[in-house]
Amino acid sequence: MTSVATQLNLLPTRPSGTAVTLEGGSCNSSLTQDPWDFPTPLVEGYGPGASQNDVAPAGSPAQPTIPQRYRDASPEELDAMIVAAKETLGERAVVMGHFYQRDEVVKHADFIGDSFQLAQQAKAHPEADAIVFCGVHFMAETADILSQDNQSVILPNPAAGCSMADMADEESVEDCWADLMDVLGPHAVDENGQTVTDENGEPLASVIPVTYMNSSAALKAFCGRNGGIVCTSSNAQTVLEWAFKRGQRVLFFPDQHLGRNTAKAMGVPLKQMPMWNPRKELGGNTAQSLKDSRVILWHGFCSVHKRFTVGQIEKARAEYPGCTVIVHPESPMEVVDAADSSGSTDHIRKAVRAAEPGQTFAIGTEINMVNRLAAEHPEHTIFCLDPVICPCSTMYRIHPGYLAWVLEELVAGRVINQVSVSDSVAQEASVALERMLAAVPKK
Repeated sequence: MTSVATQLNLLPTRPSGTAVTLEGGSCNSSLTQDPWDFPTPLVEGYGPGASQNDVAPAGSPAQPTIPQRYRDASPEELDAMIVAAKETLGERAVVMGHFYQRDEVVKHADFIGDSFQLAQQAKAHPEADAIVFCGVHFMAETADILSQDNQSVILPNPAAGCSMADMADEESVEDCWADLMDVLGPHAVDENGQTVTDENGEPLASVIPVTYMNSSAALKAFCGRNGGIVCTSSNAQTVLEWAFKRGQRVLFFPDQHLGRNTAKAMGVPLKQMPMWNPRKELGGNTAQSLKDSRVILWHGFCSVHKRFTVGQIEKARAEYPGCTVIVHPESPMEVVDAADSSGSTDHIRKAVRAAEPGQTFAIGTEINMVNRLAAEHPEHTIFCLDPVICPCSTMYRIHPGYLAWVLEELVAGRVINQVSVSDSVAQEASVALERMLAAVPKK
């Protein structure tokens, strides 16, 4: 089969509408291996890619043993299997693909989008018996929560996790919440210690929990039962506006960068955004700093977007004068500040699509999406800011072999690799997710 690293390195490297790398190279030579060639479980980390140095938590799903026929099949044979299975299944199965998935998988998706768009689609297709989700585990969990009870949600490879989501676990967040309630109390108070109320005379909460979509169903449920909400990079500002109408401050987890960048753009001073480190007493803060806060940021990050730097932006502008730099808001604050704009994957896609022909874009997000944009827009020069191609290693666990396997099993009447959220967790998580879906980002 064509390997990930080979596929990426075979792309032309100059302004012909294809992806450009400033220096070339791939993140890790092990990307040439197929996902089933790695030892399971991956006790040291997530494997080659941007999240390879992040430790997979205990109890993470192991990659299932895929039948040999899918390992041995050529790319053309796998394509044929997938196409034939989809034709047989018809509307009984819908395949969803995240923007960061490899091209060999995305081309078979019925719907492609970011996490917000795919959450909407999961709810919008009750006619399908099965939703095959080509993304990562928390996305499949969300699809299971939002879909109908009679629908099955399938993650082709259950080991496709998310290192960022793992950085905030339920126990740590519950401990944080208990500490915040001890320091802040349940209701907002002013400088005189008087309870602050909303326009209807109801007390404002002292803190509203906001979890990024990149989190477990258990943490979405935590937000649901504590008056909180889920956000995506598409609607983070709308969600914070929602939260500030209901509470004095926000606990934002697990991604510090999205929280900081969004709040800063809304005018929240950095001094009012303390970091919460779950390994330290009071998260490493004083009681007073928590009382003075507006947004309490969890100590988490995305391994892909953490790689982008101001130096990369400076080099891109030096080599391509006049280029437009767009980065994802999971990038560090100084990178977002140095860029021309920042936004979700859908924002990036729309910005490229709307540009006059002949533009040059330096983009700070996952390499699969950058390469796909370059291929779709030959009228532009498009390249990734990171000179070392370093994909999301967990996204890469969704291989066409796994997709062919689960689809052919559906044809045979068997559901494998199903993601199922318990009723108790789903009920509370759905409250926070429905609030998210109602928080439609402004145009």
